[in-house]
Amino acid sequence: MKKIYYLSSCSTCARIIKELKLEKHKFIFLDIKTEKITAAQLAEMKDKAGSYEALFSRVALKYKTLDPKPSSESEYKKLILEEYTFLKRPVIFIGKEIFVGNSPKNVAAASLSLRA
Repeated sequence: MKKIYYLSSCSTCARIIKELKLEKHKFIFLDIKTEKITAAQLAEMKDKAGSYEALFSRVALKYKTLDPKPSSESEYKKLILEEYTFLKRPVIFIGKEIFVGNSPKNVAAASLSLRA
């Protein structure tokens, strides 16, 4: 299974998609702004990533206004399901592997996985 959760208006996501040469006929593309993340999809991400916190973006503008900040798995889950901007992106599934976020190390690991 190959799929990517991304934000179509995000230039970083667009750059990573281009850099990794992800093609629509080989990947399932899920724009998290137009296709709301379901609890089942988020649970699948959590199973692979290890926690909801690992999927949570602390650089989202809305995070700065949160008071109090989330501190439990259930709070991270609730916020991601309520607001797509709290999902760290992109989230890329390649086979049984998951790659979360846009760090250079993560993108390089996804690139290696695609070549395997």
